[in-house]
Amino acid sequence: MEEDTVQRIGIIGVGEIGRAIVEGLRNGGGASPDVFLSPRGARTAAELSERFEGVHVCADNQEVLDWSEVVIIAVRRQDQHEAFAGLKVDDDKTVVNLMAGVATDDLRRTLATSAPIVRAIPLPAVRERRSVTVTCPAHPVVDALFERLGGVLPVADEGAFNVFSALTGTLTAHYAYLATLTSWATGHGIAADAADRYVRGLFQNVGRSLSDETRPLRQLAADHETPKGNNERIRTNWFDPANAAALKKALDGLLADLE
Repeated sequence: MEEDTVQRIGIIGVGEIGRAIVEGLRNGGGASPDVFLSPRGARTAAELSERFEGVHVCADNQEVLDWSEVVIIAVRRQDQHEAFAGLKVDDDKTVVNLMAGVATDDLRRTLATSAPIVRAIPLPAVRERRSVTVTCPAHPVVDALFERLGGVLPVADEGAFNVFSALTGTLTAHYAYLATLTSWATGHGIAADAADRYVRGLFQNVGRSLSDETRPLRQLAADHETPKGNNERIRTNWFDPANAAALKKALDGLLADLE
């Protein structure tokens, strides 16, 4: 299957990531493959079909497979057996597995197929084509798809893939950190909307500095600190070695569950 002949992509499990992939494919302009959606997540699937030409809602998951060259599996790990019951996956399909903690060999046994299976970790920012997606193993068709959606980072083995998967578990902790800052300011008499606006702006600027890939992350931190200044004081008083060790311990526990 050549990269430029992939005309049909299926998505089984149309949640937040499934929606983001469809929007990323359609919002960038230019030619885009037809997309076939499972009826799971019916409201989202119907809304996407109404918004975008060439996006279709199928009667069931087997129809998604039958119409697709590449099928993206985006159901929750605990729902996989129900979603895959009775499915026949032909060997000429390419399966993209987005389920965290589901190894390729396990999925192959569940689907009873010899089709190529690629694991991937797309994030919601694929809708703006700004998310680097980790894939395992490298696959020309799948990597071309995610390159189009913001970039691709292929890794050779599932051990490395699981490390990246564990890192994605830190996202909501970051949002909770920002919410805690806002709550602290509110507790000191700042209006909630003003505190929220300021914290968002503060960290949006941090996000822009991250685009400078010529400086390692530790260098960025150092460059934003003045010796004995406010930033150094909070970093050393709050994010101390014990705090860092607790974060690494939490990541280790998550990684163990993903392996």
